[in-house]
Amino acid sequence: MKVEEIMTTKVESVLPTTSLRAVARKMSDLGVGALPVVDEGILIGIITDRDVSVYAIAMGHDPQSTEVQKVMTREVFTCNASENINQAAKIMEQHKIRRLTVMRGDQELAGFLSVDDIAPVSGDLAGAVLEAATPIH
Repeated sequence: MKVEEIMTTKVESVLPTTSLRAVARKMSDLGVGALPVVDEGILIGIITDRDVSVYAIAMGHDPQSTEVQKVMTREVFTCNASENINQAAKIMEQHKIRRLTVMRGDQELAGFLSVDDIAPVSGDLAGAVLEAATPIH
């Protein structure tokens, strides 16, 4: 099965100059926990609800004036929409992440693949991703 068959295709992005407050509001409105950060059509990072809460608010950054580019995750792991879900899950496991940005070609953002997208088609793959991505306390 290909990634494009199960991925979430309705993906909105934000600019690196967007305020954290605006990002948090957009995440809330869309019911998502991550948004790609795109500058002049190029994917330059990802901002997650964790980036906003832990790395920004907990560190005392003002959400109204702090821009996404100050706290976003710059290392974005991707896969291609035409890849097999097994390969995508392997990338997620290796990097201990629960969502993967999906590209079409080199620069076109196609969507997101999350562990929640994988679970209905392969509980084993989803379980492996979750096990790798869950920190041990």
